[in-house]
Amino acid sequence: MTDFLKDLNEPQRMAVENSNGPVMVIAGAGSGKTRVLTYRIAYLLSKGIDPFNILSLTFTNKAAREMKERIALLVGASKAKSLWMGTFHSIFAKILRIESEKLGFPSNFTIYDTEDSKRLLRNIVKEQQLDNKVYNAGYVLNRISNAKNNLISAMDYNEDAEIQTYDIQNRKPKIGLIYSLYQQRLRKAAAMDFDDLLFNTNILLRDFPEVLYKYQMKFNYILVDEYQDTNFSQYLIVKKLAANNENICVVGDDAQSIYAFRGANIQNILNFKKDYPDNKVFKLEQNYRSTQNIVNAANSVIAYNKDQIRKVVWTDNDTGEKIRIMKAASESEEGVLVSNQIFEIKMNKQLANSNFAILYRTNAQSRALEEALRKMNIPYRIYGGTSFYQRKEIKDLLAYFRLVINPNDEDAFLRIVNFPARGIGKTSIEKLVVKANDEQQSLMHIAADPDNFNLPVNSGVKNKLQEFVTMIKSFSALMKQYNAFEMGKKIASAAGIFKHYHQDESPEGMNRKENIEELLNALKDFSEMPSDVEGEEEIKTLDVFMQDIALMTDADTEKEDPSDTDKVTLMTIHAAKGLEFPYIFLAGVEENLFPSQLSLNSRAELEEERRLFYVAVTRAMKQLTISYAETRFRFGQFTICEPSRFIDELNPEYVINYAAPPGFRKQSWMGESFSESRKKFSEKENKTGVNQSSVSEQKENDSLFQSISADELKPGLNVQHQRFGMGKVEAIEGQGENAKATVVFNNFGKKQLLLKFAKLKILN
Repeated sequence: MTDFLKDLNEPQRMAVENSNGPVMVIAGAGSGKTRVLTYRIAYLLSKGIDPFNILSLTFTNKAAREMKERIALLVGASKAKSLWMGTFHSIFAKILRIESEKLGFPSNFTIYDTEDSKRLLRNIVKEQQLDNKVYNAGYVLNRISNAKNNLISAMDYNEDAEIQTYDIQNRKPKIGLIYSLYQQRLRKAAAMDFDDLLFNTNILLRDFPEVLYKYQMKFNYILVDEYQDTNFSQYLIVKKLAANNENICVVGDDAQSIYAFRGANIQNILNFKKDYPDNKVFKLEQNYRSTQNIVNAANSVIAYNKDQIRKVVWTDNDTGEKIRIMKAASESEEGVLVSNQIFEIKMNKQLANSNFAILYRTNAQSRALEEALRKMNIPYRIYGGTSFYQRKEIKDLLAYFRLVINPNDEDAFLRIVNFPARGIGKTSIEKLVVKANDEQQSLMHIAADPDNFNLPVNSGVKNKLQEFVTMIKSFSALMKQYNAFEMGKKIASAAGIFKHYHQDESPEGMNRKENIEELLNALKDFSEMPSDVEGEEEIKTLDVFMQDIALMTDADTEKEDPSDTDKVTLMTIHAAKGLEFPYIFLAGVEENLFPSQLSLNSRAELEEERRLFYVAVTRAMKQLTISYAETRFRFGQFTICEPSRFIDELNPEYVINYAAPPGFRKQSWMGESFSESRKKFSEKENKTGVNQSSVSEQKENDSLFQSISADELKPGLNVQHQRFGMGKVEAIEGQGENAKATVVFNNFGKKQLLLKFAKLKILN
């Protein structure tokens, strides 16, 4: 039954077979983490463990689906179907629907996504007559989200003196009030946001011991993927559920913990041994993805982090090319260098565009890269744009579905009560909202009986509101009789969605119509798909479809057009986690950009940036090119840049400097030579009042530090480095471009520098 274990290497097999008690699997980049999780579950099933007693938590639905498919191939589809496997949010949403009455929610509660939450917050800010620039919806939602992830309720938030002081100092003293009103409105709408799914699960397990005991007895084996990315709320749920028998297996890599800004706490994985003293640790250190040079270079950088679980990642793959460091005069030139390199490699090796990815620290960096790719006629796609399910026309139709399922959903009601236009004006809607708030009733309830509630609108509007309510209620009555596709088609037709978009013959209108048709295709696929859960009803209804959609992450909603796949991928490093490409270009690796200037306040923040750099390096399979610019526009200002400290931390043995082709800067760019562009730029800066003396002073200071050849240095010489300061040369080795110097710096200790790259000043 367990012949499949022969596919595993020794550490992988040991991690799979040690199935009882607490186990931590530290999985280096490209080491087969998903394989271990998959095979561990298959191993448990092959030993007779009931699939209903296994809980497997992931961070994307896509990862869960792929794992389930692999498990089905190993032990059969019937066993794989019954696993409790999915994202934290989807699994706990399922539990909350089962136990909803205990928390005073209906089982058909709506789940608000980020945009729904922001829209509600904007409405609250407007109703409270607050400045929407001061109380920006994104900022307020982030504050509320952080509070919920740390299990701080609205009441706790308002009673915490430290939190209140922080908000007052930031001139946003009303956030606590907004948080309270936000939760009241969610409750009135029978809705939860994403963070509530975890927050309320914690409340459920805390306040109802019988529920906690029920799920402790049910989940005899718990597996958690990407454990380094869990926040406090997720950590606490898992710890409670595993407390009975401690058959818990967590898989992750502390070196790839890069989501602190979302609440992820690296201490969860670092403290696993303290939480479970009887734990076993297995380290997956063989990298199957990258060349030896890439693996070794990544190791050399991450070694600078103090807070980590030590491991030595290695590979049997080819040595591969050295990591190339490219210096550009400006961000525009960086874009040209990168696009030229992609074009050259693609032509020389006859490769598809999809072999290449360009990674960067911030989205704003994509502009110059996009311009250069367009100039070279290289097709590209930006990963992480507006997902299919966030497009306006899709959100409109989904709002109809939501209101049919949950008539108390206020956000959905407000979105569609006058869409398509049915003569219910903005003023009438505002009066309806005020009346609903005064009466503490749902909008639907007031709209159904406007006379009884003395709604101050004319009889025509009252009739239209009642017609709208009647239409929604008729859909609700039919919902369980039809599958999701049939019901969705009825709603789109009767509500006037089809007619509305068919009348718009503009290119945008045609595109929206195609998107509506694509949503109906998704409904059809869903309706015809065999049930994923044993014993589930044959008819796959609209409410089940909407539960799946509400819990989709960005990674799940990225739509792939088969005719649109051969493109260079552009994305932030955060978005690239979990992906791999043969050729990676890492752009903008400059101090104060990467690492971010905002991360230099503490060692913990800097170490997270270094982990992010490690993630970027380890996405590359065959070749990695790192580029930086000497000048860049940032926040509308011309900035002199210096290469990132992370470049200096790469062991010189694994890197090489890439020189631009002879005459590169004389080539025409955007219709003029680079030198002419720079001259015009300088003239423009003089007119706009940029402090030219400070720029000149910076350049003069930089000119004191030069690339020095091995012949100019000898052991014992005192030197100064731009960042590391004073030091003494200890040894020189190598010749030409590969010459290295070992320097002992007063404040930074011993460092090995590639002389071609390092800029030094000889002091004696």
